[in-house]
Amino acid sequence: MQQVPQQKAVLVLEDGSVHYGKAFGKVGTTTGELCFNTGMTGYQEVFTDPSYYGQVIIMNSVHIGNYGVKDQDVESDSVKVRGIISRNLEEQFSRRLAKGSLDEYLKENNIVAIEGVDTRALTAKVRTKGAMNCIISSEIFDITELKAQLSKVPSMAGLELASVVSTNEAYEMGDPASVIRVAVLDYGVKRHILQCMVDRGAFVRVYPAKTSFEELQQFRPDGYFISNGPGDPAPMDYAVSTVQDILKTEKPLFGICLGHQLLALANGIPTFKMHHGHRGLNHPVKNLITGKCEITTQNHGFGVDPEAVRKADHIEITHVNLNDHSIEGIRVKGKPAFSVQYHPESTPGPHDSRYLFDDFMDMIRSSKN
Repeated sequence: MQQVPQQKAVLVLEDGSVHYGKAFGKVGTTTGELCFNTGMTGYQEVFTDPSYYGQVIIMNSVHIGNYGVKDQDVESDSVKVRGIISRNLEEQFSRRLAKGSLDEYLKENNIVAIEGVDTRALTAKVRTKGAMNCIISSEIFDITELKAQLSKVPSMAGLELASVVSTNEAYEMGDPASVIRVAVLDYGVKRHILQCMVDRGAFVRVYPAKTSFEELQQFRPDGYFISNGPGDPAPMDYAVSTVQDILKTEKPLFGICLGHQLLALANGIPTFKMHHGHRGLNHPVKNLITGKCEITTQNHGFGVDPEAVRKADHIEITHVNLNDHSIEGIRVKGKPAFSVQYHPESTPGPHDSRYLFDDFMDMIRSSKN
């Protein structure tokens, strides 16, 4: 059977550079902040992570799509990335358990992608020049027009996106009869994070981003979880206020990624937009309490101000990144509240950091006793 030639596609960066490749997924045009992911596997988990909302992802693995897709690998109800860039996007797959191909999956989710691009060069550019906006198109090839559209794309700095990806209505997971009840503020929570708490015996109720503290209290939670999510934490005054109210209850609080940044803001520690962020499954982090190093899953473009944390008498640094010494974990002195910048559910792996969910459950049990 004669193979149908792929449609061409073009990628234009904010710095004016132009890259040509082949179309994959939906034929169309998309824009977003350009960033790169260093993971060698877990592409479906990446694409469905709400923390990637508004971003176009450079996938550093040479082949993406070679094991297809399946329902169990998703982190949310749809693909959340705005676009995908890869050296090779594979329509054929070889996993018996797969439900279908990546190409079909991206078309179903209306995701524009480009392959045949030198992703090593692109990643080197982002590492050197920092995160920047970009546009991908497989339908418009007038570079002037594409640059005009790109000029209208807002910077990620200052964007409040958590409420956009949050659930519209509260929902529950786990056994309602459980002695551990956790209220989850959904700023873009991943399904496997919730599952990690349910697997440890928690009954969780997940709330929309702008739920009031008074409504959270009606659930009579034993602990509070502040989730990961996309965008800039600085404009999220509503979330910072809620976290401050939670801290006054003296009940255990655990924050991840955006939740880590919100805990910092609630304690007077500012955040900042990183040069190019951390995204991948292989970032080394040292636990300063135990002295052990763990290989972590990360996805964030904002961080907690290191100098402000070190000067804060009421905050203890618990984890640091061994690549750039950024702040990866904190806890509030005198309160059962802690957070990490990375994702300890670590899907698809490694699972070095899942002990943090055990720590959270132990903290809740201790507070109940």
